[in-house]
Amino acid sequence: MASAPRLHMPPPHVGLPAPATTRRPSYAGLHTPVSTRRPPYAGLILLFSRSHGPKPSFVEKLARRGGKSSRIACCSSKPESETETENQKTRNRIVKEKSVSVILLAGGKGKRMGASMPKQYLPLLGQPIALYSFYTFSRLIEVKEIIVVCDPSYKDIFEGTKENIHVELKFTLPGKERQDSVYSGLQAVDLNSELVCVHDSARPLVSSGDTEKVLKDGWLNGAAVLGVPVKATIKEANHESFVVRTLDRKTLWEMQTPQVIKPELLKKGFELVNREGLEVTDDVSIVEHLKHPVYITQGSYTNIKVTTPDDLLLAERILNMSPGESS
Repeated sequence: MASAPRLHMPPPHVGLPAPATTRRPSYAGLHTPVSTRRPPYAGLILLFSRSHGPKPSFVEKLARRGGKSSRIACCSSKPESETETENQKTRNRIVKEKSVSVILLAGGKGKRMGASMPKQYLPLLGQPIALYSFYTFSRLIEVKEIIVVCDPSYKDIFEGTKENIHVELKFTLPGKERQDSVYSGLQAVDLNSELVCVHDSARPLVSSGDTEKVLKDGWLNGAAVLGVPVKATIKEANHESFVVRTLDRKTLWEMQTPQVIKPELLKKGFELVNREGLEVTDDVSIVEHLKHPVYITQGSYTNIKVTTPDDLLLAERILNMSPGESS
C-alpha cells in the first residue's frame, strides 16, 4: 500500500520582510551579506511564540499530528474560524491603521560598549542591532512612518531596507541629550498622526505583541510606557553610601521602550520643559511635568537594552533560544 504523502510546512520565517541585501557596516572584518545568514527573526519568533505569538492554526496543528489529509494541510485558504477571529480583531481595533509615527532613536554613542562604532549598529547574529526593532515596527498595520534619528553617516543602513518595508521613512539629526533627539524627531512627525511611539534602537527584542498593547494603552490614556515589575531589592542610600531605607518593590517598575504619547500632549510637555529648562531621562517624564497620568503597560523581561558586551551575548542567546528553553 502506498505511503501517505509527506506534509510540507513552510519555514517559520516565510512571510517576514527579508533583511537588506546590502552589506553590513564594517566591523571586525564582517562583510558577509545579511541575506546569506540565518533569518534574523527566526529565533525571536520561536522565543515569543507561546506568550506573544498567535495560536497555532488548524493547518499547523494537523501538520504537527501528521494528519491523514495532505490536501487540507497544503490548502492555502484559512479555516473559517480563523478568518472570523481576524475580522473580529479588525473590528475591535482601537488604534487606527497608519495613524502612528515611530521615532527610532539611533544617535547614541554607546561608550560603555567599548566598540569602534555606536552599539546600535553592531551586528547581532549578522544584522545591525537597530534593524531588529525597525523591522518589527515596519510590519505593524498601525504604523504610518518611521522617523530615524541618527548620524547621517549611518542613514544607508536604513535606506537599504526600503524595498522590504511598507511605511514612510524619514531622518532627522540627533541632539546633545536624549530629549533633544526626541524633540528633533517630533518636528518631522506627520500632522495627521494620532500617536507618537518613541523607541530606543538599542532594544532589539521588543515584540510586536507588547508594542500593540502599549499603543492601545497610549491611545486610551494619552500616554503609556512599557515596563516590568522590579525583581531585585532596591535600597535608597545617602551620599556616604549608607542605607537610608528599603523601597517597597511592589510599587516599583523598570521602564522600557516604546513609550507612546499623543502628539499634542508631547508638544505641550516640550513647551514646558524648554521654557523652564528641565532635564528628563525618558519621554513620559515630559508628560509627567504636565501632571498628566501615564499608564504602565506590562512588557517582557526579554526586552533588554544592549549597552555592554554582556548584553550583546544575552541578546544572542535569547534569539537562539527554542520554545522549550524559554519557560
